[in-house]
Amino acid sequence: MIGNPFVTNGYAGPEYFCDRVDETAMLTNLLTNGNNVALMSPRRVGKTDLIRHSFQQERIKEDYYCFLIDIYATNSLHDFVSVFGKSILDALKPKGRRVWEGFLNALLSVRSEISFDINGNPVWGLGVGAMVPPQVTLDEIFAYLDAAEKHCLVAIDEFQQILYYNDHQNVEAALRTQIQKCTNANFIFAGSQRHMMSEMFLSPSRPFYQSVMPMSLEAIPLDRYWAFAEPQFAKNGDRRISYEVVASVYQRFEGITANVQRIMNMLYMLTPKGETCGMEMIDTAIDTYLQLSSAYYSELLRQMPEKQRNVFLAIAAEGQVKSISGGKFVHKYRLPSTSSVVSAVKGLLEKDFITQNDNVYSVYDRFFQLWIEKKLQS
Repeated sequence: MIGNPFVTNGYAGPEYFCDRVDETAMLTNLLTNGNNVALMSPRRVGKTDLIRHSFQQERIKEDYYCFLIDIYATNSLHDFVSVFGKSILDALKPKGRRVWEGFLNALLSVRSEISFDINGNPVWGLGVGAMVPPQVTLDEIFAYLDAAEKHCLVAIDEFQQILYYNDHQNVEAALRTQIQKCTNANFIFAGSQRHMMSEMFLSPSRPFYQSVMPMSLEAIPLDRYWAFAEPQFAKNGDRRISYEVVASVYQRFEGITANVQRIMNMLYMLTPKGETCGMEMIDTAIDTYLQLSSAYYSELLRQMPEKQRNVFLAIAAEGQVKSISGGKFVHKYRLPSTSSVVSAVKGLLEKDFITQNDNVYSVYDRFFQLWIEKKLQS
């Protein structure tokens, strides 16, 4: 049993998974009926956990091989193929030697680069330069998927990342060709930057046009989160919490699941067994989390290039900025020039320090925003 039921680090099983009954049923039905899916949502509302939860459904976990590939940190086709191969190998290892050997035997181009630990289990350790042209290894991975003894479900998380590759047009076309030929697998393309995902899948000029069923994921409604939170709070010691407290946390963080869970985790931790969590504890929970994160946020600021840091702090001070390159904003925060602001914003967007919705810019991490606000007030 998990000590704190408000899990903040990944998927811990159906007992700790909030709602998403309809979304789980829809995604499961789409996949088991042979569809590829483009799953679009803002970050931190739970799309990755929804995928993991769907993979645990009885209709899927026994009859399919399921792979979750996170390409957020990749910068090239070489990186993509390496993460792809490692993720498949890691998912197959618990299924036994016969299963993972079938995958390794398909990877002729990199077979000699894979090592083994003291227990005889394979370790994917391909470094820069170790891989032959990545297209060759990609062909082998898809050949394995197409010949696997079970139908495969492959979820590629943060799929829009391929648009940052130098040769992204060729990568898009190559992946579309491979996926079109692979009849033994279906794919989930999950992405958090909706305008980029929409362009990839809804534009007639792009390779993936009309190749998927689009599916959007919104914030969990307050009433459903409350129905989840109240009984969770009562676990392990009869703690109590009111609807007003849950609603206040939900509204402060605009229903973003990861942020709400973080504060609920702190509230659960701060409430003694047998006691009731009151409204006055919310600020204490937020302040506690910000204090614990202070060194981390300080280091993030320190590592930013100076021009990006100045623009970032200006956006944080403003809260929301519509005319990011407008003279008023540039002048108010004494920024060097419009062109330098535009360049800094591009870098901040690429690193996910800021986000853009309907041409309005704001700090992406709500806790980072609150931490800066407290610094500005002190």
